[in-house]
Amino acid sequence: MGVKDLVNRLTKPVEEADREKLVEFCSHLEGCEPCDSLRPRQIARIAGEVSSVRIVPRAGSPALEVGVTDGRGTVTAVFFGRRKLAGLNPQRRVVLEGMIAPQGNRVFMYNPVYELLP
Repeated sequence: MGVKDLVNRLTKPVEEADREKLVEFCSHLEGCEPCDSLRPRQIARIAGEVSSVRIVPRAGSPALEVGVTDGRGTVTAVFFGRRKLAGLNPQRRVVLEGMIAPQGNRVFMYNPVYELLP
């Protein structure tokens, strides 16, 4: 390792280093697409890390919104009628599969199939 690489590693913000590691992890999973290249109204499989979890009332019933990022973009998974799902906590790595539904500048997946990663 050269001096230039060492200086770069020591001066790089922690968030940037974490994002690069997440991009590398997600790009090595087979069958998963990057979040910045998803097409509307297509079935997609993405991998990423849970960045946020919140309960939002929709049409009188609760909906769990889970933000998942792969370091390139973010997808919001919406689970209708749920207040929580076991294992879906911030910083947990997951794979989601479902229909892509963009609304405004956000991308949603409604009731996607999810797989928790170690």
